[in-house]
Amino acid sequence: MTMKLLILAGDGIGPEVMAEVVKVIEWHKRQGLDFVVSHDLVGGAAYDAHGTPLTDATMERAQGVDAVLLGAVGGPKYDNLDFSVKPERGLLRLRKEMDLYANLRPAQCFDALADHSSLKRDLVAGLDIMIVRELTSGVYFGEPRGVSREGNERVGINTHRYTESEIARVARSAFELARKRSNRVCSMEKRNVMEAGILWHDVVEEVHKAEYADVELSHMLADAGAMQIVRAPKQFDVIVTDNLFGDLLSDCAAMLTGSLGMLPSASLGAPMENGRPKALYEPVHGSAPDIAGQGKANPIACILSFAMALRYSFDLGAEADRLEAAVEDVLAEGLRTPDLGQDEDTRSVGTQEMGDAILKALDARAA
Repeated sequence: MTMKLLILAGDGIGPEVMAEVVKVIEWHKRQGLDFVVSHDLVGGAAYDAHGTPLTDATMERAQGVDAVLLGAVGGPKYDNLDFSVKPERGLLRLRKEMDLYANLRPAQCFDALADHSSLKRDLVAGLDIMIVRELTSGVYFGEPRGVSREGNERVGINTHRYTESEIARVARSAFELARKRSNRVCSMEKRNVMEAGILWHDVVEEVHKAEYADVELSHMLADAGAMQIVRAPKQFDVIVTDNLFGDLLSDCAAMLTGSLGMLPSASLGAPMENGRPKALYEPVHGSAPDIAGQGKANPIACILSFAMALRYSFDLGAEADRLEAAVEDVLAEGLRTPDLGQDEDTRSVGTQEMGDAILKALDARAA
């Protein structure tokens, strides 16, 4: 069956790392997979061309494909734009209008990089956490919001709001993932100080008892969860949490793996008519404007985001496993982009050389 991909490379290092993903897609096409790839603009690139971070036409194209692959958005060039047209608004619009409510952020430590983590090797070697972050509600989207005046001073307002149906559907996503992993879910919120946290806790409990009693469920306050992620991260399997805490906790977990340049993500919604979920895949790292255009960027997170697309959008688990193993092979050979650091047993490579090495490793595994 034809698999339609829309590539939105974006800003900064986005086009550089996405170019390596395109080479990986072409490799899979040579293996017989029927990918149909189109390209468009998002973020600052779209603003430069059209005066908006995401055009209606691009939004329509995103709704009509099986998966969107996004590079990165933003940069200091756009810092003084009105909030409504900042590059990040394009990404938020994609998430909201595609209703991508479940954000999957794995924190996996490849053995070759265990010594590059900010924690000791024994704490992170073999680490494999999946953080499921609710993505379309909470404080990032709640109303009322804005900056106004009260008397002689300005007041900033953001509303943390959740409905029980929004909580229930992301909880189901977490429980379903846990059944395919180690069958454990930890739900994190702040029910000690937030009414929305109380509702979150109660709804997750209700969904668990009614539908997923076979899955082990625990609860933890989000601030305690942040502490435990850096104290003993391997105690966790799947963590489910709200939009704000998921943003913070996933970045915290990201650094356990050695570099943000290693971490992919998937944002999934409800199934379409063909049974595939609405989906957007992107690396966790940002646009890194300080190194853009220098060939230094690590393409692995973007390549692993495509591996997640193989797994979650196209049910090609064996192909995803092979791509992830090829990345492991290259790291085991000692190849490192600058963000991963170097020592006497490693060799520094640039963006294109890392991508080419992964293609070579794919060839070897397919032989």
